[in-house]
Amino acid sequence: MKVEIWSDIACPFCYIGKHHFQKAVDTLFDKDHVEVDWKSFELDPNAKRDYDDDIYTLLANKYNQTREWAINSAENMRAKGNEIGLEFNFNKAISTNTFDAHRLLHLAKSKGLQNEAEEALFEAYFKDGQHIGTYEVIIKVGKKIGLAENEVKAMLNSDMYATEVREDERQGQRFGIRSVPFFVINRKYGISGAQAISHFVDVLKKANEDESTLITHRGFETNTCGIDGCE
Repeated sequence: MKVEIWSDIACPFCYIGKHHFQKAVDTLFDKDHVEVDWKSFELDPNAKRDYDDDIYTLLANKYNQTREWAINSAENMRAKGNEIGLEFNFNKAISTNTFDAHRLLHLAKSKGLQNEAEEALFEAYFKDGQHIGTYEVIIKVGKKIGLAENEVKAMLNSDMYATEVREDERQGQRFGIRSVPFFVINRKYGISGAQAISHFVDVLKKANEDESTLITHRGFETNTCGIDGCE
């Protein structure tokens, strides 16, 4: 079974959805039964690398809300993460452009380390408050998962994997994906959002049992992040 997952490192529901999905897979299948291919999706392709404001101010400004509202929204997300053992430290999170981090994911894929890179980038961004838009942090994450420092540097100092990132995004557009996470199973079933583990289990069972045309299982139409934000 092949599962393609459109995701962005700066998307908290993508981090949660990754772990919900993995728990469902572990419940149903042996380790090598499911091949996962992470696909690039930028929530804001025009994001700057550096911002003067913190994540709460940026969130409040985006929605024309108060800073208190933004802090409460982040706290609600932190609580969702805690339920499955994920640590969100939004007070340390640094908003940035994720394009180069997506290029790292493609480099990691070429070495069979894409899933490890995805997890390490999520942790660096949401837990550790590292600036994943900087070369220093991207190199650090690459080394952590076993990539050679010179290979990561060579990638960053070139346009390597830029085409692959853009092709993922174009493919997502062709599939009609407007928010993430979005899971495509065997190019026949789609799951939108960080759905409950039981929902992933049901759809994975169905996909494993029969053939069908692409069916999108959107669940509650929430627990996704798009260009207009998370809901």
